[in-house]
Amino acid sequence: MTATDRSIELIKAASQAAADKLAHDIIAYDVSDVLSITDAFLLASAPNDRQVKSIVDEIEERLLKELGAKPVRREGDRDARWVLLDYVDIVVHVQHSEERVYYALERLWKDCPEIELPADAAATRGKGEEHARAQAAEGGEGFDDAGR
Repeated sequence: MTATDRSIELIKAASQAAADKLAHDIIAYDVSDVLSITDAFLLASAPNDRQVKSIVDEIEERLLKELGAKPVRREGDRDARWVLLDYVDIVVHVQHSEERVYYALERLWKDCPEIELPADAAATRGKGEEHARAQAAEGGEGFDDAGR
């Protein structure tokens, strides 16, 4: 079983929306063979809470406007450290960069096939870690050499 055409369409639109709001490390997995509750996961991250919210809002707006899709559930708004949008066919995780490294969701889904993303979204891979290391070098928020 593979992700449906509708799921792929949602993933591509959501990933482009995230890229347009400067999300980092955007990646999508086809989890349809291992989960019965959804077809695909989209992961994206941002260096601060405000940007996490902005990315989430853009994804919601774009999917509603372009594809008529509304999330059935939205969790994590209060702290904006990890916001989950559940569209049934897909689940979108937008995480603060620190949560992204700590929880390492990619580790859980690494055996699932990746879904090809639009060029803008695919180009974000590795940008979050680069940003975090630059911030740490400047004495701001970021990670140490161990990625914490």
